[in-house]
Amino acid sequence: MDTIDEIGATAGDIWRWLRDRGKVSVSAVEKGVNAPRRQIHMAIGWLAREGKIELAEENRGLHLWLTSA
Repeated sequence: MDTIDEIGATAGDIWRWLRDRGKVSVSAVEKGVNAPRRQIHMAIGWLAREGKIELAEENRGLHLWLTSA
């Protein structure tokens, strides 16, 4: 599997993880999804660019959740 495929697979893992948990911090995603931290960050960017997640600064940290669309 090449790097783009790995990032895409991690994006899918994050999407499913968020579907089951709702709004969470990026650090919770880093702890809960089994992938390297850098790959998780790239996958979050992928999901954000596709409009699959929303992001907001809260309580000194970045939180994310699935969009309602």
